[in-house]
Amino acid sequence: MASKGESFFLRTLLLLVALGSSQGKEFDGYREASTFPSTAPAKGYDYIIVGGGTAGCPLAATLSQNFSVLVLERGGAPYGNVNVSYMQNFHISLADTSPYSASQAFVSTDGVINARARVLGGGTCINAGFYTRANARFLAQAGWDAELVNESYPWVEKQIVRWPALVAWQRALRDGLLEAGISPFNGYTYDHLYGTKVGGTIFNKDGYRHTAADLLSSGNRRNLHVLVHATVHRIVFDRSGRRPRAVGVVFYDEHGVRHRAFLKKRKNSEVILSAGAIGSPQMLLLSGIGPKSHLRKMNISVVLHNKFVGKGIKKPVEQSLIQTVGITKGGSFIEASSGFGQSPDSIKRHHGIMSAERGHSGVHQRKEGPPTRGLPRGFLLEKIVGPLSRGHLALVNVDPSSNPAVTFNYFSHPEDLRRCVYGVRTMAKIARTKHYADLAVDKFTMEMLLNMTVKANVNLIPKHVNDTSSLEQFCRDTVITIWHYHGGCHVGQVVDSAHRVLGVSRLRVVDGSTFATSPGTNPQGTVMMMGRYMGVKLLRKRLGRGAMV
Repeated sequence: MASKGESFFLRTLLLLVALGSSQGKEFDGYREASTFPSTAPAKGYDYIIVGGGTAGCPLAATLSQNFSVLVLERGGAPYGNVNVSYMQNFHISLADTSPYSASQAFVSTDGVINARARVLGGGTCINAGFYTRANARFLAQAGWDAELVNESYPWVEKQIVRWPALVAWQRALRDGLLEAGISPFNGYTYDHLYGTKVGGTIFNKDGYRHTAADLLSSGNRRNLHVLVHATVHRIVFDRSGRRPRAVGVVFYDEHGVRHRAFLKKRKNSEVILSAGAIGSPQMLLLSGIGPKSHLRKMNISVVLHNKFVGKGIKKPVEQSLIQTVGITKGGSFIEASSGFGQSPDSIKRHHGIMSAERGHSGVHQRKEGPPTRGLPRGFLLEKIVGPLSRGHLALVNVDPSSNPAVTFNYFSHPEDLRRCVYGVRTMAKIARTKHYADLAVDKFTMEMLLNMTVKANVNLIPKHVNDTSSLEQFCRDTVITIWHYHGGCHVGQVVDSAHRVLGVSRLRVVDGSTFATSPGTNPQGTVMMMGRYMGVKLLRKRLGRGAMV
């Protein structure tokens, strides 16, 4: 009789065989961290990338075309993990709080339950799969080379993105958005355009998820070394010169054994942080770069004082398997999900977004039963553009596996609250259109819809149940977040325009922590594009402008 572990492996294997070649190309060139240092080159690496996530994977694949690259990922691989790979298990992955889960839960100091990725492929392994490009203003403000941007997006799209087949709930959102005045209809497009559109998805027709980890298949296997379950503790600096110079990293493998990896003694060799908006500022702090008062409090030797590290972190809000989006001129994005209800018991527990797959200020309809029972059939979700409210991140301890203390300061800027109220009113208008009425068995008033959402255990904030007179209070009560973290290593404060860390040498940050705002409605496309873009820029700098990549 097979053991529990063997049964899980066999079920996984059978699922993979059943789908066959429809999954596309996967990257299988990763190793457990315990294989180091036997796999390490004697002279070190041209690049050490901390974090094999949404930006880190395309960055590593690109740089490996001409140089040796070591990727250190604290999580495991996504392949063979059915909770990551299959759309129907989406909510299970988020609710998994085991030590080796692809999703690591944490609660912000505001009382809102969040999750951060802990897996090769990063947030692309646990998100809703929606793919879109950044808005034109974001790209212009970033100062990026437009020609290279327009080459880098398709590089990602050709490998892992496809157009979705709209299900009934998404068709109802499309038609409801247009009836509510969110026009024109822009059809299927990756572009960020005012009105209603259908975007891309990283799920294939069989519901199998493609992730940023798949992009590693485009790398040069001879130059590309990927270690999973490799938890970096700090960056190593040579402080003998005029300014601190990164020379390597210290990391621990899955058995808790300590290792060191070093850069080659070349001018352009670098350590690149791609650990995300939570992980990258955390790693700078653990390595001695940040506010000196905080570092001394944590008994960390100060390498460089920078009061901006971990500041300005922000988080838009959303959750769902998204296909259609309404881009309004009132400061809100409207999206929808369906078909991800859980058991009544799970609804009673505080799982945040995992409680009911409900987005920020979500208005939902139930298939059957009175408002106090029954499982959700689908949701309307609102995301606030920006946002303008800013928070901060600080260390709790010196363990890189632990979550830092994160404060988002939701609605500290009054414009965010105004945008939220506008979005709630827009969702209510859409929910009352004929297109959603045809999908709902029961008819609910606006007050009933709002009360159902407030009663759900989506966060740890004290609720004002049966008080729907204030939409501002409704927004505060139902705020929820996941995935789209950005900030903490802002350009001009922590890094320069080329994403080099200010005040030190051979250290760069390439991920969403450098963003001052979120790109478009969903950032994953732009973060993956950024990894490719920055990789090409670095190669061209070392090899010459006309280098073929």
